[in-house]
Amino acid sequence: MRSSIFLGIAALGSVLPATAATYHVSPQPLPGIAVELQYRTIAEAARKVAAGDVVKIHNGTYREAVLIEAKGSAERPIRFEAAQAAHVVVTGADRLDDWRKEEAPAGENVYSTPWPHRFIAWSETGTHPADDYHRLIGRAEQVFINGYALLQVLSREKLGRGTFYVDHGAKRLFLQASNNAKLGGDQGGNQRVEASVRGTIWDVRGDHVHTRGLIFRYGATQAQSALARLGGRGDIIEDCSFEGSNADGATFGNEHQVARRCTFRDNGQDGFTGGAAHDLLVSDCLTRNNNTKNFDRGWGAGGCKIVMSRGVVIEGSQFLDNRGVGIWFDIGNEETTIRNCLIARNEDAGIFYEISYGLHAHDNVILENGLLSSAGAWGANGGIALSSSPRCVIERNLLVANKEGFQFREQPRRTPRIGRAAGQPEEWVWNHDETIQHNVLAWNRDAQAWGWWAAGDDRHRPRVRRSADPNRAGSAPETDIARPYRSAPDGGAPRDLSLESLALRLRGNVYDPEPGQGLFHWGPAWQDHRRFRGLDEVRDELGLEADSIVAQVEFADYHRRDLRVPADSPALRMQAYPRGEVPGVTLGTRPAP
Repeated sequence: MRSSIFLGIAALGSVLPATAATYHVSPQPLPGIAVELQYRTIAEAARKVAAGDVVKIHNGTYREAVLIEAKGSAERPIRFEAAQAAHVVVTGADRLDDWRKEEAPAGENVYSTPWPHRFIAWSETGTHPADDYHRLIGRAEQVFINGYALLQVLSREKLGRGTFYVDHGAKRLFLQASNNAKLGGDQGGNQRVEASVRGTIWDVRGDHVHTRGLIFRYGATQAQSALARLGGRGDIIEDCSFEGSNADGATFGNEHQVARRCTFRDNGQDGFTGGAAHDLLVSDCLTRNNNTKNFDRGWGAGGCKIVMSRGVVIEGSQFLDNRGVGIWFDIGNEETTIRNCLIARNEDAGIFYEISYGLHAHDNVILENGLLSSAGAWGANGGIALSSSPRCVIERNLLVANKEGFQFREQPRRTPRIGRAAGQPEEWVWNHDETIQHNVLAWNRDAQAWGWWAAGDDRHRPRVRRSADPNRAGSAPETDIARPYRSAPDGGAPRDLSLESLALRLRGNVYDPEPGQGLFHWGPAWQDHRRFRGLDEVRDELGLEADSIVAQVEFADYHRRDLRVPADSPALRMQAYPRGEVPGVTLGTRPAP
């Protein structure tokens, strides 16, 4: 009988919820809260938490790097969140106050301070990548005066107003303010000087950790590393800002992670990145003005870059003014969805889907991308570019006023695949089984659609129109942003392809070029290029664009991003108009005058 009682108590205990704690973090003591529940740093609280616990962070600037190894669960996540209405900044920068005035020309205020920090120590040049292009760009030091960044120089002789120099031999940092302000003990020296001394400052390794309402700033991150790293299954970030990183804002690296209502802005390389981020959801986010340091755009720079991830969804978000590609998926991604986003004024492609599989891009508004004309970015600087990426569906997008509207980019390319063991051969990949339907392609500067087929054969032509040698090497462009990543055409490469075997379905689209703008181009600009003057020619020669039309598209007020159309618009009649809402623009039917 006693055994039965004890077994019953044990069983009951197994379903009772464990007690969860609420901890508070503040630089100052908080009245009314038990002392044992208060911490001065977030890192202290992170070492204490367990599943179900909540950490409320109060007003303050937290100069620390936080490692979160504790695990929550889907039912009992661990939560780190700003207290109600609190302004919480977690920063990789420290204040610098120990200044020594240096000799300088009359009237110039040059100072130095001790500098024991050495980043990217494994590189002889202190840079990553260690090439001449990145000799300055690839360094990780950052200095700010009153929140404004100084420019770095590589020698003491080049120091001037608005610059700083690190002398590793002397272990000193030299600088001069942009406005020649006095620092430290000098009369009137009340400037706030900060320098990045920590790299990743929010390192989540536990599962089901939720972060909300924090600002992350100023990490001394090397290329392809981030202010915040989410490494646990089911991690969530909401209402956070990632800004001023030397390289990336945030990176996602596990399954079922979520970024919601976050801002990724003004970062040196990418707004955010991801690898093996299966089923990542990015929703209602803003990614703006990234790649401020001008990292190599053929390597990785701009709004975001995702690799080797399956089932990523990006929805209801804005990618604006990035110094590179807006949304970039590269290397072995599968079954990606991009929907109801505003993608505008990015200097290279709006969406660049490269050596990956199964993109579904629908109901997006894609404006004014690719107009920088980066050298060698042919076929990668339009509204949407598919680069050697099969089985994609592109539908109901507004592709307006880009350098080019829609693009195919084709080269000899291979990719690794998700789930294959290391060392297994990469898979040849090329554009085939594509559906491009019911889109509006209007006012794009150079062409509304362009197929940049540079694979060295005539696969983009019907079999009867191919050259006598379909596998000829062909000529090559003088510049190619992807030259280091092309595959040599060796064993296993696809052979004897033709337009029929590619199974391209372009249909039901609405074209509206302005006078002087290209309509439909086929073939690379440097070889066998064909410029079509009308869709009837496209249908007769290529068998593409069935049921597509050329018609005038009118918007209520394009410059105000009021993209409502009349009730009789061809965009509506052809079912080529986005469904649902897109942030930053007005969609729908325009009232009759």
